[in-house]
Amino acid sequence: MKLIKEADFRKEIKSSPDKAYLFFGEEDYMKQFAISLAKQTISADSAFSFFNEIKFDSLTYSPEALLDAIMTLPMATEKKIIILSDLIFNGTQAIDIDSFCDVLSTLDEYDYNVVIINTSPDSFDVGNLPKKPSSAFKKLTEHATAVQFSKNSPQKLVAWVEKHYAHNGVSASPELCALTIERCSRDLFTLASETDKISFFVLSRGRSVVTREDIMTVSSPVAEYQAFALTNAIGKRQKDLALNILKDMKQRRLDPIMIMGEISKSVCDIYSVNSLSAEGLTVQEIASVLHMSEFPVTLILKNNISQEICKNMIEKSRDCDLELKLGKNGFLLLEKLICSI
Repeated sequence: MKLIKEADFRKEIKSSPDKAYLFFGEEDYMKQFAISLAKQTISADSAFSFFNEIKFDSLTYSPEALLDAIMTLPMATEKKIIILSDLIFNGTQAIDIDSFCDVLSTLDEYDYNVVIINTSPDSFDVGNLPKKPSSAFKKLTEHATAVQFSKNSPQKLVAWVEKHYAHNGVSASPELCALTIERCSRDLFTLASETDKISFFVLSRGRSVVTREDIMTVSSPVAEYQAFALTNAIGKRQKDLALNILKDMKQRRLDPIMIMGEISKSVCDIYSVNSLSAEGLTVQEIASVLHMSEFPVTLILKNNISQEICKNMIEKSRDCDLELKLGKNGFLLLEKLICSI
């Protein structure tokens, strides 16, 4: 069993990538970053990415389809990348891991592949590492290098936020980076969006140094932003991400009715912004009509969630809200809402 950290993966993928990697752990943002790096390295020519970047999820995966993908030659490059996401390795809906591993064993014959198995914490039990790995973990790591994505320590989070601000062309003291985390969440997806928002606000004012007032004026408190991030994840049908955000909200003991209210508000905002944009209004005009800041308007348009999905979300959110107010299991209803869209 080969077990490495994410930093080791970033070095290895650029020099001598292994035939397969098993991503596990709680830090989904860094998994996505690592996948983007792998795609840029393995499939550098975007003109051929359609042929050299093959993706599977729980709906499209089958052992036969994966084997066909592995056997297919890369186009205009030495290697191609295959990414498997959202596969379920736990419970009654788990895939047959033996047949999955049988297919992975063929990678020695077709050495022009790099396979990434991107697991979510809820769908994959690794056991008690390193002494007592689960049966699934042991079987998979016979064919793939395990890459651990652990939650960042408070010190690493502060350093990460400081670098993210610097990348955007502004600077913030360690104290203000810590304030950003305290106010906005420890989740990197949330922090990335919030630091971007604060950075653009500061730059739009002709400054390059973040102040406490900037953070308090522009950023969204964790509960409100998490609901916005949850709505976006549902709208993009990123169910693993949405369920992980909901899990974090549950651990924070947030009220399901409050979460549902924020989701409903976010969905209506998305629908209204998209409708006005379709009529030809600018970001400034939309913000004025809806009495919103320009920043959430820009984020909504960037996320590009279709009106059809918005209508579906509004309808199902209404039904979910009614059931919540009848006193039924709140978080279970929210999970069903996520999985129904």
